[in-house]
Amino acid sequence: MRKTYSILTIVFALFLNACDTNKQNSNSHNSSTTNNEHLYLGQKTPGLLPEIFAPGMVTTDGWEVSGVFTPDLKEFYFIRNNAVTKKQELVVFQCKNNQWEESIVSPRRGTPFIAPDGQTMHLGRQYRKRTKTGDWSALKKLDSSFLEIQIMRLTASSKGMYVFDEIGMPNGDGIIRYSRLINGKREAPKAFGKQINTGRMNAHPFIAPDESYLIWDGERESGYGDSDIYISFKQQDGSWGEAINMGDKINTSGWEALACVTPDGKYLFFNRNMSPDNYENVDIFWVDAQIIETLRPKE
Repeated sequence: MRKTYSILTIVFALFLNACDTNKQNSNSHNSSTTNNEHLYLGQKTPGLLPEIFAPGMVTTDGWEVSGVFTPDLKEFYFIRNNAVTKKQELVVFQCKNNQWEESIVSPRRGTPFIAPDGQTMHLGRQYRKRTKTGDWSALKKLDSSFLEIQIMRLTASSKGMYVFDEIGMPNGDGIIRYSRLINGKREAPKAFGKQINTGRMNAHPFIAPDESYLIWDGERESGYGDSDIYISFKQQDGSWGEAINMGDKINTSGWEALACVTPDGKYLFFNRNMSPDNYENVDIFWVDAQIIETLRPKE
């Protein structure tokens, strides 16, 4: 009995030693205010109403966008505008030694997305691979068929399908394309149909890991104002359903964009411009991903 009690005591102690996350100093954070203290930077998780993610820690009154987790949820990457240098930079919070530690990865290169297997960080037309030490490799380039396209964000499914945008279109329409792996070979990029590529400023796509839905942002006459976030579900015949505006809980008369779902499928992250006259205060929001199921057409 005494031996069993000792083992339980050790297990309990290890459980309490999970990553903590309230601010301890400028570069490390810990917390004991949530049951998820070893997940999501220790933040209290949201329901079906979007909430600002990690206020004061990640999201400030400045410019922060494109928050993404690694599949193990131990690293969180995002882009911010450095308040001192006024330059955009890629930042990471990593769970190390039972604390969340903040560091600058590099100047901005594209828009970050971590592949479902966790081995590739896509950065537009460039990418990094995980090394044996767990670090990221030097920047690599996609093959030539992608280099001709001005890609801002490229996401990937578990099957290796790429879905990506094109910035800098003269008329602002924006085109979202895809490229599948077929028998181990990557096909040339193809544009989605009118269900996706309608309206203006179509950008920042996110393909579900199982390719069952696609989320992106753009401007349409039927929207709430500026850029809204839309979703399309794949049909049984493999085609894509009509675009569905994700509604007034997600979209406002301002700019919403850069949506993606956490690797565990539980939360939807997106950005919202909080200063309508400019883009000086753009915040990262999150919401329960169950909101996606509320939009799925009934069969």
